[in-house]
Amino acid sequence: MIWVTVLGASLSCYVLKLLGYVVPQHVLEKPAVLRVTALIPVGFLAALLAVQTVAGDGGALTIDARVAGLATALVALLLRAPFLLVIIAAAATAALTRALGLMA
Repeated sequence: MIWVTVLGASLSCYVLKLLGYVVPQHVLEKPAVLRVTALIPVGFLAALLAVQTVAGDGGALTIDARVAGLATALVALLLRAPFLLVIIAAAATAALTRALGLMA
């Protein structure tokens, strides 16, 4: 049963990719389409970030060291820190929070 799902998802992805070549160029150049396609990755990444940060076992809301790391990253981004520094600060905050036992 799992292979049917994997093959079905693979076929769906292939067909979706193929449809990108079939869409006429003048449709892709419309301003509304350009705005939407520029924002789709941002929406997907925000959703992934939210789910990976606060989703626990069974979909329950979990507040742990990841939230502290995310808060640190948000502050660093608001202070316009370089992206690499944002990542390092967030990881260090999460690691220190776990090491000190402040959050599970």
